[in-house]
Amino acid sequence: MLFWLLYQKLFPYFPVFRIFRYVTFRCVFASLTAMLIGLLIGPFVIERLREFQIGQYIREEGPESHKKKGGTPTMGGVLICISIVIPTLLWSNLADPFVWVVLGSTLAFAAIGFADDYIKVVHKRNLGLTSRQKLALQFVASLAVALSLVFLEEQGSYSTRLIVPFAKHLRPNLIIDSLRHVPHLSVLAFIPFIVFVMLVITFSSNAVNLTDGLDGLAIGCTIIAAGALTVLTYVSGHVVFADYLELQRMPQVSELTIFCGAMVGASIGFLWYNAHPAEIFMGDVGSLMLGGAIATVAVVIKQELLLPFIGGVFIMEAVSVMLQVGSYKLRGGKRIFRMAPIHHHFELGGWSESKVIARFWILALIFALFALTTLKLR
Repeated sequence: MLFWLLYQKLFPYFPVFRIFRYVTFRCVFASLTAMLIGLLIGPFVIERLREFQIGQYIREEGPESHKKKGGTPTMGGVLICISIVIPTLLWSNLADPFVWVVLGSTLAFAAIGFADDYIKVVHKRNLGLTSRQKLALQFVASLAVALSLVFLEEQGSYSTRLIVPFAKHLRPNLIIDSLRHVPHLSVLAFIPFIVFVMLVITFSSNAVNLTDGLDGLAIGCTIIAAGALTVLTYVSGHVVFADYLELQRMPQVSELTIFCGAMVGASIGFLWYNAHPAEIFMGDVGSLMLGGAIATVAVVIKQELLLPFIGGVFIMEAVSVMLQVGSYKLRGGKRIFRMAPIHHHFELGGWSESKVIARFWILALIFALFALTTLKLR
């Protein structure tokens, strides 16, 4: 919106507005705008949530130290969503289709999380949507993203080829070429790609959701992951850097740098109130949304296979739950961890909550830095 006004409309009359042409400049302003929105309207949102008695319900089997958190305002993800969407609309080029794909995914997963949180509040319990309901809605949202990218691929704006870390010349294509030009069967050619995108986005959304169990843990890791994505998005859309690093150059995805910058700023603004001891929790509306947004950006810029490093802590948390459940079912009730997700394992092992959070942030930073090094180690 501001890009259209300040650059496309006013630049011919005021050359000083040329600066709004640059993605880096608008990314910084989007990040600052998002952070200021979060900081300024945060107290208002917290007060309204308290007023409507929208508090967190702590699961009974959780650590005893978490019982005192009961009643803390939740659904703070609404604040994060507002802080991401408004700066993106203000500072990005809205003619770019990838901006709308990512915004659509963000809002869709936020809506799923909102429904889950709303049911918890109405029924005054820690159970919202059933697992099947939640997964079904997530698959529908991620299917919409996949179909949008298929449409853009047919327009020549997107590629279904993967970029494999450490393998410069390995670019597997996720479509079946033999079916691509067969009448009435061409849509089947995209099924591997569609299934892959659905699994990646759904898994990432749930991984962030599982990480959201300690004050500031998930949002701190999100800041780091979103920062890494900001760098990856910028170099993927930059002609010089993309050629130098031998990445698939997609000029249009550079506008997603503004979205990633807004996600960083919004997360910092939310962390101000979510830091231990938290004044507000993000709820599923925040965690499902952030996981979906991170994965959607990674899919668009062709860095899906880097997600295990970009969001290393999120993956670690999700895998710990999968291992715990598998062990419990296959080994007759035996557990691997004291409690899953794994951050509870360390809590029950004697680590204070603040120590777990700080050390997991350090791990997230190490994972993210490793992800960035793969750009050159090829």
